Amino acid sequence: MAAAETSSKSLFSLDSYHVSEELGFILPDPLEKLPLYYQPWMDIALRVPELVHSQELRTLINKMPLLSSQFLQKHKELRLAHLALSTMAMGYVWQGGESDTIEILPKSLAVPFWEVSQRLGLPPILTHADAALANWKKKDPEGPFDMENLELLLSLPGGDSVQGFFLVTMLVELAAVPALRNIPVVISGVRCADSEAVARALETISQSLQDMTDTLKLMHVYVEPSVFYGIMRIYLSGWKDNPSMPKGLVYEGVNTEPMEYSGGSAAQSSLLHCFDELLGIKHEEKSGAFLTRMRNYMPPAHKQLIQDISLQPSLKSFVQQQDNEPLNQAFQHCVAKLLALRNYHINVVSRFITVPAARARQLRDKNQTSEGEMISRAPTALEERGTGGSGIMIFLKTVRDHTRDAFLPDTSKEKEHNS
Repeated sequence: MAAAETSSKSLFSLDSYHVSEELGFILPDPLEKLPLYYQPWMDIALRVPELVHSQELRTLINKMPLLSSQFLQKHKELRLAHLALSTMAMGYVWQGGESDTIEILPKSLAVPFWEVSQRLGLPPILTHADAALANWKKKDPEGPFDMENLELLLSLPGGDSVQGFFLVTMLVELAAVPALRNIPVVISGVRCADSEAVARALETISQSLQDMTDTLKLMHVYVEPSVFYGIMRIYLSGWKDNPSMPKGLVYEGVNTEPMEYSGGSAAQSSLLHCFDELLGIKHEEKSGAFLTRMRNYMPPAHKQLIQDISLQPSLKSFVQQQDNEPLNQAFQHCVAKLLALRNYHINVVSRFITVPAARARQLRDKNQTSEGEMISRAPTALEERGTGGSGIMIFLKTVRDHTRDAFLPDTSKEKEHNS
């Protein structure tokens, strides 16, 4: 049950939250195949990019047999099934772009997708937990965990940039593992009033946050902005807060009323939610409501971890009460590194969304489609929005500003300047 309810002397542990010691929130060794009964799903899911390109995906899914989900027994089977069904769903909905959307997801896809989602506690749409956490394999099983030795299990339109986008995102998650492992150390140290242990753990977390920022820079190496903006983004978009699908989506055989779900978003990563709760970063108004809603797109055990961290004694209050300069510096350093990560994320979003959006508008205004055809074809409804449906730049800057507010009094400007 919730760690917050245990004795103050007991250790806060990650063991009960489905967090891997080596990989954090990443699913260890995902399955590559489902039981043979589900081969009709995998036959289509493995070909989504080419079937979208040939405009055959909807036809094949409409002919797909309605299969029972009852033969999926293990967690990893359910995760691969959810990845396959959600990949097909995104391709089916967006095969015709923003001008040829559909209102009904056919029963052969909608019913098993809903059943698998209910069993996992995930929504019936492609999530960060699918595309970035459970969508990988090593080319050489004994080789390193790096870009050269990794590939996706299933993909979406966009070629190498899709692979780059999801694998870099996963490597950012991997860089956070030392920080995750030290969250229980911080919590236990606060409970026991062990300032030195807390300070050491916070320095490890700071280094991990720096490593996350450095890893995020690989986006510029492996993802082409025009491909991300012009091709990929629509397949990551949902049917909530999306003008292209104002009514949402009917899941045939599940519900006669349309349902709305947000597309994949970095806000669905459990990492930053954990750090925010640990450091006492408060998000108010719209940004806070959006972030809270994104927790429903995480595996339930990961969502529970975030909640349980929030119930622990306040780290910030502990730091302020100790009057310990090394501890103060460790806390400030941590906030500064998280602030730097969020600033860099804004930089990435600017390069991959804001700048291409401006270029696309310029090309459309001049009726030019040759040199910039890819980005000028991008969905206009998403120009100022993230795939999760948020007003992207306003949201990210608000979250960044709330992070800055977490600095201890009087030294925030100096610490940010030195970060």
